[in-house]
Amino acid sequence: MVEPTNQTLTHAAPLLEELEAGTPSFSALVQKLTQLVGKDGILFDADELLVYECDGYIVDKTAPDIVVFPSSTEQVSATVKLCNQFNVPFLARGAGTSLSGGCLPIGGGVMIVLTKMKKILEINLRDRYAVVEPGMVNLHLTNALKGTGYHYAPDPSSQGSCTIGGNIATNSGGPHTLKYGVTTNHVLGLEAVMPDGTIIELGGPTAEVPGYDMHGLYVGNEGTFGICTKATVRLTRDPESLRTMLAVFHTIADATKSISAMIAAGIIPAALEMMDQGIIQAVEEAFHFGFPLDAGAVLLIEVDGLEIALDEEVRQILEICHACNVRDIQSANTPEERLLIWKSRKQAFGAIGRLSPSYCTQDGVVPRTRLPEILEFIEETSQRFGLRIVNVFHAGDGNVHPILLFDERDQEQIQKVLEASEAILEKCLELGGSVTGEHGIGVEKINFMSRIFNKTDLATMETVRNLFNPRQICSRDKVLPQHQTDEKSSIAQSHPTRRAPH
Repeated sequence: MVEPTNQTLTHAAPLLEELEAGTPSFSALVQKLTQLVGKDGILFDADELLVYECDGYIVDKTAPDIVVFPSSTEQVSATVKLCNQFNVPFLARGAGTSLSGGCLPIGGGVMIVLTKMKKILEINLRDRYAVVEPGMVNLHLTNALKGTGYHYAPDPSSQGSCTIGGNIATNSGGPHTLKYGVTTNHVLGLEAVMPDGTIIELGGPTAEVPGYDMHGLYVGNEGTFGICTKATVRLTRDPESLRTMLAVFHTIADATKSISAMIAAGIIPAALEMMDQGIIQAVEEAFHFGFPLDAGAVLLIEVDGLEIALDEEVRQILEICHACNVRDIQSANTPEERLLIWKSRKQAFGAIGRLSPSYCTQDGVVPRTRLPEILEFIEETSQRFGLRIVNVFHAGDGNVHPILLFDERDQEQIQKVLEASEAILEKCLELGGSVTGEHGIGVEKINFMSRIFNKTDLATMETVRNLFNPRQICSRDKVLPQHQTDEKSSIAQSHPTRRAPH
C-alpha cells in the first residue's frame, strides 16, 4: 500500500505511476472500494470507463481509472478517505451534462458518480424548502412538486437530465434566471464531504444563518471544495397567472432591439429566450412545431405574476415587438400550447444532432445592449473559420450560447473550434461581458482567468480554495490556472489533452 503523503498535487499524471492498473497497489485500492460499494458499484475495465471520458464538452477526453457509485454520504466520505490514503486524485460527477469539462478526470484517478443518490429526503411546504440528494434530476423535483402550489425555480435547458448537485457545482442558470435568479439564490444549505473525507454542514433551512455565508461561497465551486451530498433548496410559490408568447422576426437585429426595449420599459419577463434561423430549422425538422423556416429569429417570451397586471405587460410587449418589425406573434392559450412552445426551446440542443455529428456550446455574456454586436461578430467568426455556428440563448440577461458545429474525427476542425471559441469569448470581454454565465470555467476556459483577474485576485482565490482543498487532490486542474507566467496563453494550445507532459 502506498503511504499517504503531504505533497501537493498540482500536475496531471496517470493515477500516479505506483498505482498503474495491474499493480498490487491498484488491486488493493480496487479491493477496498469494492468492499465499500459492492461489485455492482465499481467499474475499472478500460472499455467500461470510456463512457466517462468526457462530459458535454467533447473536445477533450480523459478516462478515469476507477469509477465508483456510492449510495450514501458515508460511502462518499469513505471513498474520499481511501483516495487520500492511496494518494489518488478524485472528482465527482453527476449526469455529465457539464459543458466546460468540469468532470474531466485530468490524469485519471477515481471518479465518484452520484447518480444513485437521487432521493427527495424532505418537502416542507410550510417553510418552503426541500431537501434532496445531489443525484436528484432537476426535472424530477419539479414533477414531485406539481399540484402543491410551489416549484423549484432554477430550470437549466438540460433540466430533464442534469442533477441538483451539478447545478450547485456550476451555479447553473436557465431560462427563468432573468426574473428568479441562478442556483445560488435558491440554495439555503448543504451537506458536503470535504477533500479529506470530513462531512460538514453549511447553512440550513432558515432564511438567515448567523456568521459567514459559507453555503453561498460553496455554490459554484465546480467541485474544487469537495462533494455536495445533500442540498436544502428554496421553494417558490407558483405565480397566480402567466402568459407565454412566441414572437417571429425577420432578422436577429430586430429581435435583439425588442429585447433591449422591453427591459428599458421596466418589464422583467420571467423568461426571454432567442433561437436563430439555424436552430429554428433544426427544431422544426425534428419536432414539426410549425416555425417559419425563413424567419431570422424567434423570441420565446413569458411573463408571470398577478393576473390583474399581466394584460398591461402583454400589451406593452406587443407594442414593442410591433415597433421592432415583428413578423408574427403567437400566444399559448392553453397549458398544452405553453408546454409545446417550451418544448421547442428545451429540446433545441437535442435537435442539433440533425445538423452535425458534433458540437461545442459556448457560454459568453455581454450587456443586453451589445447583443447585436456579439451576434454579428459570431456570424463573422463563422465565415472566417469556415464553421457553421447556430445560436439559442438566454437573451434577457445577455447570456449567449453560440453552438459551433463540427466533426470531432477531424483534428483540423477541432483546432478551428478552439480558435473560434477563443475569438468569441475575447469579443465578449471586449464588449464588457464575461466568458461564462452558467457553464463554469472547468478546463475549457481556465486560461481566461488570468485575463479577467489580476494576480492578486487569483492568489486570493487560490487561498480560499486551498483552505478547502490544500492538497488539490479533489477536482485538480480546474477553474484556476496552474501557471500564470504567460497571461495571453491560448486556450487552443492549453487544453488538458494538448498540454506538454509534466
